[in-house]
Amino acid sequence: MKERLVVIPTYNEIENIEAIIRKVFSLSKPFDVLIVDDGSPDGTAQRVRDLQEEFGTQLHLLERRGKLGLGTAYIDGFKWALARGYQYLFEMDADFSHNPEDLVRLYHACANEGADVAVGSRYIKGVNVVNWPMGRVLMSYFAGVYVRFITGMSVMDPTAGFVCYRSEVLEVILQRPIKFVGYAFQIEMKFTCWKYGFKIVEVPIIFTDRTKGVSKMSTRIFKEAVFGVIQMKISSFFKHYIPSKPKAIAEPEPVDTV
Repeated sequence: MKERLVVIPTYNEIENIEAIIRKVFSLSKPFDVLIVDDGSPDGTAQRVRDLQEEFGTQLHLLERRGKLGLGTAYIDGFKWALARGYQYLFEMDADFSHNPEDLVRLYHACANEGADVAVGSRYIKGVNVVNWPMGRVLMSYFAGVYVRFITGMSVMDPTAGFVCYRSEVLEVILQRPIKFVGYAFQIEMKFTCWKYGFKIVEVPIIFTDRTKGVSKMSTRIFKEAVFGVIQMKISSFFKHYIPSKPKAIAEPEPVDTV
């Protein structure tokens, strides 16, 4: 049975992609990797194809038509993985801001400690962020305060992008469209899991800002989160979050799947 798959979205990550793939494959537990590339003009997808000759069926590539957004990249990756029977699905950045060694800890929280969702949290034990300017640290931390105030959920790091999901969770929450595609996507995913009553556990990590490549963060993405949280909360009043038997989820239709 296919058990663990790490979904890594990429756009112009040629400087990081080979190193992150090799690091994941060096871990004490075996993980498969799916790269979801949004037509990177720097050759990221080609580098992945080259590495497939070495790593075979452990390494997969999903290519999409252009830059379609972080949220949709993860959704397409999750649907691809669910269609192939993976039991634990992980989301992680390509730039080493998330330490691949922590994948094992997130897996352990779900597989052995009863979590449905395990969040790699920067703020569950103080502030564990390295190499960020103070302004961005404050923005990120108080975004969490704001989200907790508006939504009522207790997750300390609701914008975290380092997460493990049980497949059963995604089979339920992906029955409805996930509206947001940028920064707010991470909040919406956790909020939806919480509304359905899934157990969310935060695992402390140290987040380190990228040293290679360019950050995709922008003011527009942050504004989406600020105003999107209010919209999300209001719309939740008109929804019924009762887990039902999951229906079959259609796979995405990418340009190319390897």
